[in-house]
Amino acid sequence: MTNLPDFELLRISQPSGRPTRSTFDALDHVLIVLPDDPPETLFAQLPQGAQLKRLLSRARTADRPFATSRLDNARATGLTLCSVPEGSAFSRLSWARKAVARCVQDQPAGLGVLVLGLEEPRRRAAVADLVAAAEAAAFRLPSFKSEAPSGARLKRVRILGSRPRVKLDAVRAQALGNNIARWFTALPPNELDAANYRRLVEALTARYGIRTSTLDESQLARLGAQAFLAVSQGNAHRDAGIVRLRYRPRGCRTADLMLVGKGILFDTGGTNLKPFKNMLHMHTDMEGSAVALGTLIALATLEVPYGIDAWLAVTENRLSATAYKSQDVIRAVNGTTIQIIHTDAEGRMVLADTLALAARERPRLVIDYATLTGACVSALAGRYSGVFSNRIKANALLYQAGAASGERVWPFPMDEDYDEQLRSEVADIKQCAESGYGDHILAARFLSRFVPRATPWIHVDLSAGRHKGGLAHVPTEITGFGVKLTLELLSARDPAALAEELS
Repeated sequence: MTNLPDFELLRISQPSGRPTRSTFDALDHVLIVLPDDPPETLFAQLPQGAQLKRLLSRARTADRPFATSRLDNARATGLTLCSVPEGSAFSRLSWARKAVARCVQDQPAGLGVLVLGLEEPRRRAAVADLVAAAEAAAFRLPSFKSEAPSGARLKRVRILGSRPRVKLDAVRAQALGNNIARWFTALPPNELDAANYRRLVEALTARYGIRTSTLDESQLARLGAQAFLAVSQGNAHRDAGIVRLRYRPRGCRTADLMLVGKGILFDTGGTNLKPFKNMLHMHTDMEGSAVALGTLIALATLEVPYGIDAWLAVTENRLSATAYKSQDVIRAVNGTTIQIIHTDAEGRMVLADTLALAARERPRLVIDYATLTGACVSALAGRYSGVFSNRIKANALLYQAGAASGERVWPFPMDEDYDEQLRSEVADIKQCAESGYGDHILAARFLSRFVPRATPWIHVDLSAGRHKGGLAHVPTEITGFGVKLTLELLSARDPAALAEELS
């Protein structure tokens, strides 16, 4: 049975003194970041400076982004030289991922980072980006190979000549939340069933003083949450449920912020069975719940002064004799009746009841995360995620948060006339349209029925939750997208202030 890793972050130090040759000799690898056109005085500060200048010149002539060498010491300390690009946060984080990847080819346990000759805002940004990339690269996703990975693991980063020190609290919190989201998402489905997910979440959140409870199937039946239960009724075991996590700072009894996550642990498509390729990665269909979990813990480690609940809708969507069917009519917890069209649109079903239950708590803001629709992947090619809101003012704020965080998002329309495609002759609403056109928009319109209009709500369709080769600073195909975006959105305002801004 899988147990939690330590989610140990790197040991980061920021010595302020000028680095010397002995400083370099104590490290396995040193990454040196210089301006595009570094003056002679900078090379004079580096060991083997003249040689490094020639190496950098040759690399640039050959249009290579990195120059590499080694010191003539007992460790044969590796050296990587490069310059940081101008441009967007995404491009800088992508650069940081590639720079760190070049350094960790040596499998260093200790990495030095020296940023020379940049103006202070650019130096701080470069350091933060490189630390984010190093944290993502150092963390190992679950592996079930018979032999443990060989070679050293990056454990320490020293920011050399760091004067003044760079504040890294938010970067470290984002890294922790992202590592949590990626680790849970990467677990195979036979290891992460509903009972084990709850066990792991309870053990993890206890480390941060977060309380956990679960609404199981019998409790959900008493509440009338038939949309969730329609999906879970096809499972072999009666272990599905909605997990509720509560973070309360001192003196706070209620939650201003609700984070809701789709936790479909494996999605066969149900009665409308998926084909092979579409089902292959469906153990990652719970990434929305993992992002909600990671975001909650990241905010808790920052000790934000407002209460937060995370609601994780945890079930499978299996093919069985008891699975729900097209043309079933289901009543959700808020009384809305739903005509089932396609059983592979299960994510919006479990989210419907979960959103409605979360909204009953009268929060100032609700954000949900879900790997919800293939239509959003088709629209954005897995490089952006789609965002939707019942507040049009949220579109600009979300776009700005995506641009600033490097987790890019694109707002989609939420006009009421889309509801014409969800009009049912036998129920209050169709679960989805018969055609797949614009399904990401229709799914958001469907979900909006389960959040009161008075409550500001944001829906994140995680089309960038998986991207081959990684994305921005994250080197793995599973990206954990959403944690960094949310922390950026809330960095300058609490949920109450954000709700006021959206009104």
